[in-house]
Amino acid sequence: MFYYARMIARSVTPFIEHSLAEQAAVAIIGPRQVGKTTLAREIADARPGSLYLDLEAREDRDRLAEPALFLRQYENSLVVLDEIHRVPELFSSLRGIIDQGRRTGHGKGRFLILGSASIDLLRQSSESLAGRITYINMGPFNVLELPADEPTLLQLWTRGGFPGSYLAPNDTVSLRWRGDFIRTYLERDVPLFGPRVPAGVLERLWTMLAHGQGTLLNASRLASALQITAPTVQRYIDLLSDLLLVRRLQPFHNNAGKRLVKSPKVYIRDSGLVHALLGLKTFNDLAGHPVSGSSWEGFVIDNLLAAAPERTVASFYRTAAGAEIDLLLEIPGHGLWAIEVKRSLSGRPEKGFYIACQDLKPAKQFVVNSGLEPYPIDANTVAIGVPSLARTLSALAV
Repeated sequence: MFYYARMIARSVTPFIEHSLAEQAAVAIIGPRQVGKTTLAREIADARPGSLYLDLEAREDRDRLAEPALFLRQYENSLVVLDEIHRVPELFSSLRGIIDQGRRTGHGKGRFLILGSASIDLLRQSSESLAGRITYINMGPFNVLELPADEPTLLQLWTRGGFPGSYLAPNDTVSLRWRGDFIRTYLERDVPLFGPRVPAGVLERLWTMLAHGQGTLLNASRLASALQITAPTVQRYIDLLSDLLLVRRLQPFHNNAGKRLVKSPKVYIRDSGLVHALLGLKTFNDLAGHPVSGSSWEGFVIDNLLAAAPERTVASFYRTAAGAEIDLLLEIPGHGLWAIEVKRSLSGRPEKGFYIACQDLKPAKQFVVNSGLEPYPIDANTVAIGVPSLARTLSALAV
């Protein structure tokens, strides 16, 4: 069945509504095309008198030539500022407007700000709003927002969670959408956030990261293949991370006396983009490809982190002796959770997982597989599907 994006409830909506009731400004941060604008318009439409401004449009940018003067007439209304990174100097003006609103009794729910870069990057421009703004991450569709059945799970993994890709009428249209998305980022969006980056070089790097999904970062090897320097590779990966397209999963380091891996693992955050960069159109194409296992691992990690409570710290564990855990979650108030990822329905942990658990003594141990029903593997370890573990993590935040 083909769903329109607005029919799929987004899991961040309650957090946005709550934050608007408590804070002057709320920023929704996520990559382009994840549905930020659709959701913001729905929220604004439910509030009579709201104003939507697209800062990519010259006309709307011109309206804000004198922001304090223009926005004075909307002091009782929600103002949506889309693509705020286009006008970063606006943040300093918003501070004065918000402070004035607080003095006149208009201090809550004034601005809903949308940005296509990471919180850390956006904060470089928005430090003046400290104490006046709440940041909320919004990613592509995840397993909590879709039916918990096998066909849906496989489609989400194959196509990824960007609405334009996931909701496409067939795999061919979905792959074409992702190809256009990648080209748009390379040719138009990347230059907005950093120094001029050759699109061809960045595309080759992105493709190499897809081939090496979930492997340890080796900047020197990538630099040699691309004929650029290792610091340049690091800078390009920094940029892809800031744009929320790549995740660097850091190694766990709080274990004295063990020879631990020190390099991060690198994942392209959306599985559909991994498959598009490798030319994999259908699930059948993916199932027989060498990247299948690591793609599934990245898919699981991204979905679990989308569901995890705020301030959860994610890492992986690997020692020189072969002890390894794919994902460690340090969850405030709930201890350390060890998670092994297996693509098969009956996959069991390797010996290295148990050795690592003996080292770290986690509060919980899971093996995430492609099934839906949980079952015990041993006295300490539970096999569980992605939707079930995501729901368990999400419940901890309530």
